[in-house]
Amino acid sequence: MSEPENKDSSKQDDEGQRGKHITIGIVGFLVVVGVVVFLVWAILHPDKPRFTLEDVTIYDFNHSAPNLLSSNMQITLSSHNPNEKIGIYYQKLDVLASYQHQQITLPSQLPRTYQGHLDVTVWSPYLYGNAVPVDPFAEQGLNQDLNTGMVLLNIKVYGQLKWRVGTWISGQYQINANCPAYIAFSDRTKGTQVGSATKYQLVQTCTVAVSLN
Repeated sequence: MSEPENKDSSKQDDEGQRGKHITIGIVGFLVVVGVVVFLVWAILHPDKPRFTLEDVTIYDFNHSAPNLLSSNMQITLSSHNPNEKIGIYYQKLDVLASYQHQQITLPSQLPRTYQGHLDVTVWSPYLYGNAVPVDPFAEQGLNQDLNTGMVLLNIKVYGQLKWRVGTWISGQYQINANCPAYIAFSDRTKGTQVGSATKYQLVQTCTVAVSLN
């Protein structure tokens, strides 16, 4: 092999080694960053947000034959981020009303929201259900509850969120919240008249579950 060919071969070997070193350096850096982020995440370990059903305003709640339920209400729902160093991105949240595990309103989508450290976010969506068929078992319970004047509704929230630590943003998590709402139709003194509607101040703590998608 001639001298120029030896020089070319040696040059190619040097460039190949340099490329390997750069690749190893980049991979090593990414591994270190990943380990640091994981350790920060493991140490901080976020607490799930705390939801509270502040109030429910009933505009219409009408059970008609044979087994139809129409309802129109506005709720005030708050969420508190209890974390001092972790933010929350609410990617998608839907809220609806149910009775005895049966959905009685259409879902209402809440706006995407970023919740900073220790922040509180408040939403006031309207929930509607027009002539929703009620299954026979639920209808029997509904008739009994309306006769006694106390109806237990469940305001349910479901969707996705992401955690934020500094500039790092986690993968997507599933969130579900369940807020019981005891509506005293027989005792209007427990509510406040707002025109033709009745507003019930509840300040009811919701159960919240957060899990990986």
